[in-house]
Amino acid sequence: MTSTQSPTQDDDYARIEQAIAFLDENFQEQPDLAELAARVGLSPWHFQRMFRRWAGISPKRFLQFLTVDYARGLLERSSPVLDTAYDSGLSGPSRLHDLFVVTEAVTPGDVRRGGAGLELHHGVHDSPFGRCGLAMNERGICTLTFAPPDAAGDAWLVDQLCTRWPNATLIADQEATGDMVQRVFDLSEGSEAIPLHLRGTNFQIRVWEALMRMPPATVTSYQDLARRMGQESAVRAAASAVARNPVAFLIPCHRVIRKTGPFHNYAWGPVRKQAILGWEQARFGEGREAVRSAA
Repeated sequence: MTSTQSPTQDDDYARIEQAIAFLDENFQEQPDLAELAARVGLSPWHFQRMFRRWAGISPKRFLQFLTVDYARGLLERSSPVLDTAYDSGLSGPSRLHDLFVVTEAVTPGDVRRGGAGLELHHGVHDSPFGRCGLAMNERGICTLTFAPPDAAGDAWLVDQLCTRWPNATLIADQEATGDMVQRVFDLSEGSEAIPLHLRGTNFQIRVWEALMRMPPATVTSYQDLARRMGQESAVRAAASAVARNPVAFLIPCHRVIRKTGPFHNYAWGPVRKQAILGWEQARFGEGREAVRSAA
């Protein structure tokens, strides 16, 4: 298998990304459905249908999730949920939490050797959020990333892996990585555990594991993340660890936002961060009833 999403769905995301970017730039004018559809080269009917196919809800409802006021309110609503999750060590019924993602830290020797002796199987695939690249070894996923906006072809993944693991043996393996990508974006309950092989300092790995205890459709601030780790003064260090996350989506650094509400500071672009958060809200948050009714 070489892809987990059809080309049509990948095109859907590209158009949704365009629409979100347009709204960011023209939010005060509150463009309507016809204007959004024209912006992405579709009729209003086709745009509405495409959007529902991807998000499960209407563009208008989805875009409500992306406002600063909504983000601030979500921070307030998430706080007691996260306190309970951290106190219990659990994060609810979702597959995307620490009981279902097994982490194993890279040894200091692996770091010093630049990955010498490691075989990294890699591939680039479609995902619900555009092209993604995945690399893994026998211990688990070590890289999950999204294509840069200016990427031409798929060579960008190998370039990134060579920088991070200069002495590793790289093996193109679309079949194996395609199977893993399918598991990553399969949100059904009862999915198999997904092992991660993480390279980072002890503090960084603690931050990443803390992020994996967050349920979908919740967010936290950098300050609250540091507080929950028992180091309220380590806000900058926590933010740096979030920024250095090597495994997108599974380690949900997209769920960390500023207290003021804007969706900035995301390694794979603020528009993609907005898209992922809105997509989660539609499935696990306030939009889930709308998804059921639209099904």
